[in-house]
Amino acid sequence: MIPLTVDDAERAARALRESLSQAGRADLTHAESLETLAHTAGHRDWNTYSAALDQPRPALAVPVLRVFDSVLARQFYCEYLGCEVIFEHRFAPDLPLYMRVGRGEVELDLSEHHGDGTPGSVVWIGAVGLQAWHRELRSRDHKSSLRPGIDRSAPGGPTMELIDPFQNTLRICELP
Repeated sequence: MIPLTVDDAERAARALRESLSQAGRADLTHAESLETLAHTAGHRDWNTYSAALDQPRPALAVPVLRVFDSVLARQFYCEYLGCEVIFEHRFAPDLPLYMRVGRGEVELDLSEHHGDGTPGSVVWIGAVGLQAWHRELRSRDHKSSLRPGIDRSAPGGPTMELIDPFQNTLRICELP
């Protein structure tokens, strides 16, 4: 569970404490488990972590892109772009895959289901660190020999455009 609220984080801290206690590995107080959870999440202490959790979160819109082959989708999105699988679902082993991938704050849903997404869609993605991502992609071998460039005259700012194996276009633009 990834804590999204202070209540979620407190439940996670209790679960951590109970789990460690059952394993005979630690006898943490609740306060110590809160501090441990905060440090694990990259915060200085529980007070700064709980303040960050209380911040309002923007609505999340996740585009659904149509894919036709889960192996090719994983190769492109995970191996080449460096995304991680957030979740995947099939109603049965022989039925189409629906999966969410993400890298940093960017999340995309990839679906083999007929009617989900339209092949050849375009997604505009705002990103920080476009130059570093570009160097990373240029250093990787990919079956389609993609060698993306950065268009510095694009209307939204410096933009790297990639076309996935299913003809979906990803326009990754450097955020100011």
